[in-house]
Amino acid sequence: MSIAATQALGWIATSVFVGSYFFVRPAALRAAQMIGSVLWIVYGILINATPVIAANVLVFAAAAWTTARGRSLDSTTAPGD
Repeated sequence: MSIAATQALGWIATSVFVGSYFFVRPAALRAAQMIGSVLWIVYGILINATPVIAANVLVFAAAAWTTARGRSLDSTTAPGD
């Protein structure tokens, strides 16, 4: 991948991650954070930056875990609770 394409990926990842904070619904925020973190992971691989990769694996895992936890709580909560 060219340097320009790699830099563009980094800027796209930045835009997605920052944009995620404008979502009102928590599930949408987490989904955008997961997409952004995947973009950052790819970017980190391309530039060989282990800290970028590790940080975003953790972000992805946290967003995925809270998403799964929220779905689990939603499915165990009876309507009207």
